[in-house]
Amino acid sequence: MFVVYWLGGNPNVEGAACYKRFDENALAEALRFAEDLRRRQSDGESIGFVTLCSENPHSVGKPGVADPPADYDWKKRRP
Repeated sequence: MFVVYWLGGNPNVEGAACYKRFDENALAEALRFAEDLRRRQSDGESIGFVTLCSENPHSVGKPGVADPPADYDWKKRRP
């Protein structure tokens, strides 16, 4: 899944946080949408902080950093 986030674009709220979701097969569409927002920003529209985020819905592990298993025995090699 992809999400494009940006500030602005809502005429009723100055600097409002906005987002648009795209499904996992729509990376090209999400990139085009983000580029369009950046183009509008460049043309003087009150839009900023455009970013694209992704999350793999088929991830096999928990997101983030996890402690190693109890039986993990890591040793630093020394010269």
